[in-house]
Amino acid sequence: MITLASASLGLIAALAWNEAIRTTIRVVFNTGDSLAGLYTNAILATVLAVVVLADLARLAARVGGDAAIAREVEG
Repeated sequence: MITLASASLGLIAALAWNEAIRTTIRVVFNTGDSLAGLYTNAILATVLAVVVLADLARLAARVGGDAAIAREVEG
């Protein structure tokens, strides 16, 4: 039940941030609702998600928890 509530609240927060990022891109880059604005939003959101997930994985490894992302070294 806690997992469901956490996921729901996370989705609400993500939608709020999505709108904030879109509005910021519209104002800063003057893109409006153009295709370039949508791609800019998608790229920035993806980069932000990758950075946050990588940091959380490092933090989980330091604390001793299991990270959802495991890096394997080739060799």
